[in-house]
Amino acid sequence: MTHNLIKKVDDKFMNKKLPVIKPGQTVEVDTIIRDGDKTRIQKFKGLVISVNNDRSRKTFTVRKVSYGVGVEKIFPLYSTNISGIKVVKEEPVRRSKLYFMRDRLGKNAIRVKKGKAMFVDSENVEMYDAAQEDVVDTAVVPDSIAPNTEAETPVVEEAVSDDRQAKAE
Repeated sequence: MTHNLIKKVDDKFMNKKLPVIKPGQTVEVDTIIRDGDKTRIQKFKGLVISVNNDRSRKTFTVRKVSYGVGVEKIFPLYSTNISGIKVVKEEPVRRSKLYFMRDRLGKNAIRVKKGKAMFVDSENVEMYDAAQEDVVDTAVVPDSIAPNTEAETPVVEEAVSDDRQAKAE
């Protein structure tokens, strides 16, 4: 009985068409700012680091770095003060709470990238997916990182141009 009443009240507030918000997304939130009898829309663009609660009480935390200072805002998803949410980009993440982003500095403080570890073998290079630890791709070792099998390295003689030879004489 009480669940039905709560659901009816929740459905009344959950009538907005909003995108699915997940951690790792870069979103642009349009908030309505009321100043006396004037209203304006202010945009807040940043990385979603967490999503909390459920149904009409759902909130999400957005973090951005502004002039070298980290700024976080917690937005209620179904608030009347939010006029729109736009997902700018989405990066795959392995955690539901990205609180480790608070410790990062510079450009790393706003970027989430799925990295791949590279292990160099003497004969071939294997790409490992850091999340699954499976071999993703096997490639031929470029000459720049291949071990030198020759006993001696050849000496490269510098070619002297005709102008330098004329000056030397």
